[in-house]
Amino acid sequence: MTEAAETTKVAALLAEAVEALGGQERPGQVQMADAVARAMADDEHLLVQAGTGTGKSLAYLVPSLMHDKRVVVATATLALQHQLVERDIPRLVDALKAKPGIDTSFAVLKGRSNYACLHRVREGAPDDQGALVELPSGSMGAEVLKLREWAEKESEAGGTGEKDNAPRHTEKVWRQVSVSHRECLSKAKCPFGEECFAERARERAAESQLIVTNHSLLAIDAIEGVPMIPEYDVVVVDEAHEVTARITQAATDELSVGDLERAARRAQRYVGGDEANDLDDAAGSLQDAIARTETGRIDRIEEQLSDALVLVRDAARACLSAIPKESGEEADPGKNQARGGVQEVFNTAERMAAGLDSDVLWRNDRDPSRGGPQLCVAPLQVWGPMRDKLLSDKTVVFTSATLMLGGDFSTVASSLGLKPDERISTEETVPRTEDVLPWRGIDVGSPFNYGQQAILYVARHLPPPGRDGLVKAQLDEIVDLVDAADGRTLGLFSSKRAAEAAAEEVRKRLPHLTTLAQGEAQLAELQKQFVADPHTCLFGTLSLWQGLDVPGETCQLVLIDRIPFPRPDDPLMSARQKAADRSGGNGFMQVAATHAALLLAQGTGRLIRTTTDRGVVAVLDPRLVTARYGNFLKASLPPMWTTTDPQISRNALKRLAAG
Repeated sequence: MTEAAETTKVAALLAEAVEALGGQERPGQVQMADAVARAMADDEHLLVQAGTGTGKSLAYLVPSLMHDKRVVVATATLALQHQLVERDIPRLVDALKAKPGIDTSFAVLKGRSNYACLHRVREGAPDDQGALVELPSGSMGAEVLKLREWAEKESEAGGTGEKDNAPRHTEKVWRQVSVSHRECLSKAKCPFGEECFAERARERAAESQLIVTNHSLLAIDAIEGVPMIPEYDVVVVDEAHEVTARITQAATDELSVGDLERAARRAQRYVGGDEANDLDDAAGSLQDAIARTETGRIDRIEEQLSDALVLVRDAARACLSAIPKESGEEADPGKNQARGGVQEVFNTAERMAAGLDSDVLWRNDRDPSRGGPQLCVAPLQVWGPMRDKLLSDKTVVFTSATLMLGGDFSTVASSLGLKPDERISTEETVPRTEDVLPWRGIDVGSPFNYGQQAILYVARHLPPPGRDGLVKAQLDEIVDLVDAADGRTLGLFSSKRAAEAAAEEVRKRLPHLTTLAQGEAQLAELQKQFVADPHTCLFGTLSLWQGLDVPGETCQLVLIDRIPFPRPDDPLMSARQKAADRSGGNGFMQVAATHAALLLAQGTGRLIRTTTDRGVVAVLDPRLVTARYGNFLKASLPPMWTTTDPQISRNALKRLAAG
C-alpha cells in the first residue's frame, strides 16, 4: 500500500471511529493520526505535542490497531491507563471490530506486584524468618481477609486480580497478598501457576495486538533488560513529559540497615553456617558508616563507607551461595523470599560500591518511623540507556501536551536520547542506521483559543520569593485574587508549608469560602468536594500540578506561588546540573529551567480543559517577566493573553464569578 493510500485509510477509519463514538473530528487529531501511521510504517521516531482536547488517544490508537505488528502503549498515570482501558479502547474496538484486516485485540500488563498472588492468598505470607503466617492479627488481619475473599471471587469469575480493582487497602496490607518478581515461585513450581493472575495477564498480552502498560514496566523491560512484555515493534509513550522521571525512578535503588537486617533474618533458617550472621554484622558496619556520612549527595565515597559497602556486598554474595538450591518441582516460598531479599541487597551494594560516574549516590534521611536514614543511587542521566536500548531497537512515538520547551522540541528530544541534528523535516526521508536515528517533531495545536479563554497574570510588583515561605505581600495577593474569584481556585504551591500557610490565611480572612488543603483527606475526596461547590479553593503541592482534571466553573483561577525550580539540595538534579556545566553546557538552563518549564506548563494546563472554560493563571513570582530565563519559561506555556496589572486580573475574575 502506498503512503498516500495508507494515509487515506487511516483518515477514513479515524473518521468512522469518531462518528461512532459521537465525537467531532478535529484537524489536529487527523494530522497526528497521519503522522503516527507514517512513523510506524517508515520506522522513524516521532514527537507529537497535542494540546488538551485534541483527542490524541484516538489519534494513536487507530494507527496502532492498523499496524501489522504488536504495539505497546505506555502511560505515566493510572488515570490515563484507566481511561484507555475502560473507555477509549473498548469504544474504539466496538466501532472497528467488523472491519476486515483490523486486529482489535488488547490487553493490560502491569508489574507482578500489581496482581494478587494466589499462593500467598491461600498459603499465607512468609514472616521475617521465612515461616508461613496464616493471618495477621487485629484490623490488618480483617483487611487481609477481605482481600483474600476478593481474590478468590476474582479467580472464580475469571477476573484480573489487579490491585486497582481491589477493596480499599494500605500498601502494607497489599504486600500480604502479593509478591515481587523476585519472590515469585514461577509458574512451573507454583501449585496455583495455571490460575495465576499475573501469568494470565502475560498470556493475554502475548495474544493481543495492543498492550497497555506503564512507563516503569517499559523501563524494566527495555532498559534494564528484564523480559516483562511480549515481543513488540512499536511503543507509543503517552504523557511523555514524565517518562525520563519514571525511568529514573525505576532505575533508583535504596539500601538501609533495616533492609540488611531483614534479609539476614529471612536467610537465617536456610543457612547452615554463619553467613546470615555475617550479613547481620555487616549491617552494623553500614550503620556506623551512614552515621558518619553527611545528608545529601556523596560526590566522593569516603573509605569507611566504601569498606562497609564492600563488606555488605561480599556478605550478601556468601549468604546467597549458602542458601541451598531448590530440589524437586515444588518451591519453598519462604526460601524464595529469603533469596530474593539477599539478592536485592547484593545487587544494590555492588552497584553502590562500584562508585560509577554514571550513577549518583546520596544519603536520604527518612523519618525514624519509616526506617531512618538510607543510601540511594540513581542514574545520572537516562538518555544514553534510552537511546541504546529502546530507541535503537524499536520505533517510538512520544506524545504529550507538553513537549516543546522554550518553543522548541530540542530540549525534550535530547533528554529522551534523540539528537537535535537527527531531526528531519516533513518532506525528508532519511534511512535509519546504527548511528543515526531520524525523528520528526510536530505540534498539532489545540482546539482551545488561549488568547481569548485565558489570562496569564504575573505579579511583577511582588518581591521575589525567598527561603522563608510566603510573606505578607504574597498572602495579601492570594486573598485578593481568591476573593475576586469567589472561590473557584486551584492553588499550586512549591511546598507543603506554603500551601498550608495560604490555606490558613484564606480561611481566616475569607471564612465564607470553603478552603481545602492537600493532606486533609484523600486526593480523590478533595477533588470531589472541589468540583461539587464552586465557592471552594483547593491548595496543594506537586501531585496537583499534573493530571488533575477539573473543567468548568469549578476552576477559574490557578494560583502558582513561585517558579517550580528543583530544590538546590536535590541530590540528583544538582548532580545533573553540575555534569551539564562540566561538559560545556548551561546546567541551569538544561536542568533547572527545563524542570521548571515542564511543571509550569503542566500547572497552567489545569485551567483550560474545554472550549468553554475561561479563567486566569496567576504567577506570584516576578522573575517570570524580570529574569533572563523568563522568556524561555513563557515560551513553554500555552499562548495566553498576558498582563502584569493586578486590577485587570481581579476584574476579569469578578466578571467570571458573576456569571
